[in-house]
Amino acid sequence: MFENLNVWEVGALLLLALLIFGDRLPAVIADGLRMVRNLRAMARNATSDLSKELGTDIQLEDLHPKAFIRKHLLSEEDEQAIRKPLQGIYDDLRADVTNVHKDLKEVATAADPRSSAASSSSGSAPAGGAAPAPRAAGYDEMT
Repeated sequence: MFENLNVWEVGALLLLALLIFGDRLPAVIADGLRMVRNLRAMARNATSDLSKELGTDIQLEDLHPKAFIRKHLLSEEDEQAIRKPLQGIYDDLRADVTNVHKDLKEVATAADPRSSAASSSSGSAPAGGAAPAPRAAGYDEMT
């Protein structure tokens, strides 16, 4: 939680807390810790009550709706049956996006003025004798 703070910042926060709370700082810290302990106990009691009501062992992580359905309502076969058609659609979509990405790279390479300048210096002049129009934005800026 405090991995982004260096020693000076932690010291400044402690000094600020001392200035704000003064002599009451130990009592405020104790009250805060007591509140955290009570919240943890309430969460533990809620999960144990829910486990007793459902008749299964439920962990706190299992209370997320997706995890709850996956663990307690669906069997492995049901989950695979639901996942199989969606996996095919996902694979098709991923292949299409990869192809579009590859095509965009080819277009960006073809439209790059540095690559067209190298080809015009080798003796090939642009059609009509006019210089190519400048690009509005590069490929990296568009994505």
